[in-house]
Amino acid sequence: MTEIERKFLVLDDSYKSLSYAHSHIMQGYICSERGRTVRVRIRDARAYITIKGPSTDNGLTRYEFEQEIPLVDAEQLMQLCEPGIIDKTRWLVKSGDHTFEVDEFHGENDGLIVAEVELRDATDVVEIPHFIGKEVTGDRRYYNSQLRQHPFKLWYD
Repeated sequence: MTEIERKFLVLDDSYKSLSYAHSHIMQGYICSERGRTVRVRIRDARAYITIKGPSTDNGLTRYEFEQEIPLVDAEQLMQLCEPGIIDKTRWLVKSGDHTFEVDEFHGENDGLIVAEVELRDATDVVEIPHFIGKEVTGDRRYYNSQLRQHPFKLWYD
């Protein structure tokens, strides 16, 4: 399956009052080499393993395979992950025909809030909510696999 998504910085926390659901996510990376990642994610009481290929179209599209796995397996696989776990709360906000996934990071990435929206195709028109700021699609610094290695709290302007 090909994933097509755009990524943005978030201006304020008004997304919280607009959200229809939120969940806690912990994720680690078994492999985070450029061009391929293998991720283990625990989202509330459910778990997944995800394999992603290299990005194309300036970060807009990439191959993604995701499979739900037993929670106990994910907890064991987390022990095999590279150092640095991503800890975040994901808020879901509808905007027109799309849903924005707003990730509020914790721990080493505290203070960073990023929103993603998945598209049906690269020409999809998206209604941008008022809390959305600068687009950072394709900026590798905002990839979760990179935030694990280079946390937001260590960034300098």
